[in-house]
Amino acid sequence: MRRPIWRYLWDSPRAAVFDVALVTVLLPLGPILASFYPPDLPPQDYSWMGGRWVAQLLMHLFTVSLLVRRRFPFALLCAGAAAMLLHAATFSAGIGAFLPMNQRTDPWMPGVLPFVLYAFAAYETGRKRQITGWVLVGVVVLTALRLWTNPDSETMSNAFWITAFPPVLGAWIAARRKLVTALRDRAERAEREQELLAEQARADERAKMAAEMHDVVTHRVSLMVLQAGALGVTAQDEPTRSAAEELRSGGCQALDELRDFIGVLRSGGEDSPDESERSALPDLSGLIAETEAVGIPVRLTEQGRTAGVAPLVSRTAYRVVQEALTNVHKHAPDSEVDVGVVYDGERVLLTVRNTPPAGDHELAGSGSGAGLQGLGQRVELVGGTFRAGPLPDGGFEVSAILPAYVPTAEAGSDG
Repeated sequence: MRRPIWRYLWDSPRAAVFDVALVTVLLPLGPILASFYPPDLPPQDYSWMGGRWVAQLLMHLFTVSLLVRRRFPFALLCAGAAAMLLHAATFSAGIGAFLPMNQRTDPWMPGVLPFVLYAFAAYETGRKRQITGWVLVGVVVLTALRLWTNPDSETMSNAFWITAFPPVLGAWIAARRKLVTALRDRAERAEREQELLAEQARADERAKMAAEMHDVVTHRVSLMVLQAGALGVTAQDEPTRSAAEELRSGGCQALDELRDFIGVLRSGGEDSPDESERSALPDLSGLIAETEAVGIPVRLTEQGRTAGVAPLVSRTAYRVVQEALTNVHKHAPDSEVDVGVVYDGERVLLTVRNTPPAGDHELAGSGSGAGLQGLGQRVELVGGTFRAGPLPDGGFEVSAILPAYVPTAEAGSDG
């Protein structure tokens, strides 16, 4: 995108509007003020430079140059000081006035020089130019006092305030601006440090939780899996061996999920994706068949490519649909269910919606809601969002948005 033209001269639209308005006001102001004082200089004082109109044109050029005072304050100060020194030299030598004058007591300077002095003090940032510029400011003040002409006290006082006050005001404005900027930077830095400290505290807490889960929960579940495997080997009857195998299989799956959760807690979600750790979304046909087997019609809608999600996300999606269908079994067994799965490459969107029950069942009539609460915490743990609540027509909806990838720790590190 090209930079707007006004951006080369001003940092903000407000500054541009202010400078344009200032120049518009100052251009006719000089002749208007001069009309209130009768001239006491003969026309021949301007004859050496082509007449009064040349001096007036020069003054208008100085006024228009205020449009660039924020970008080139030092250059304007040099031009104004040079014009002032030339005027003092030609007028004192009797050659004639270099700048427009009505009376001999008029200031020997361009009428906009106070604005130039202020702009130099307020906007100049170069160190060497600042040193040279303040020397020029001193020269301007001394020249305005006209000490070699024995001026009266009123003339000296007016000249001093016109030339000395603007740069002092500009220097104060510049110092205040620097102070405000420093305070703002300090506040932003303190806020960033506070955020880093909070993040570090959260990381430490996650590390403690991960260590506790690894040392206690994973160890106990591993023992259960080993005992179930041993029972399956030593059992004499088929039902016992089948139950032991189911227990061992469930324990192994629980261990995988624990490893994934421990990886999430330890990493904090800062690792980069690894395509080798991605898998497809779980097959929901088994859950659908179980629900339809008890007489609840279910319609499954899938959109997008379902391959390429993290194993933890895959299992979390399965649990969302499983818990939602379980709630339908309990609270609305005579309703119809729509299950929607949308995969867009970066997210997985799950929706389980059931129609209002035809009987006297209440959607929230029984149960403590701990299942949905735990499900919401599980979804938030992988960086997703969870919502569950009644619909306007009396139905109920469970929805979740899961990231396609959640970094996990290596399985070998938790063994």
